[in-house]
Amino acid sequence: LVATFLPCVAGIQGIVDAYRQILPQIRLYGPTNFSPIINHVARFAAHSLQQGTAAQYFILLIITDGEITDLDQTRQAIVNASKLPMSIIIVGVGEADF
Repeated sequence: LVATFLPCVAGIQGIVDAYRQILPQIRLYGPTNFSPIINHVARFAAHSLQQGTAAQYFILLIITDGEITDLDQTRQAIVNASKLPMSIIIVGVGEADF
């Protein structure tokens, strides 16, 4: 990501604006490991719970062009995050077996 990119945005328009800003700089490549980013966002969500800031909810949007290469770790990361104020959306693009 670039230095000016803000990973936290507010509302749908914030998501659209962030996507448009970062899209020209994204390069898709492997391996396709999801667990590190899921665990990273889960730490933000867990911290918000500890702080009592129930107004925060996190949505992780993963756009991928490849098969998940750390499937067991990704599955465990999703289970671990399942009680946190977050959603995970995975969108597959291209011809891979998602």
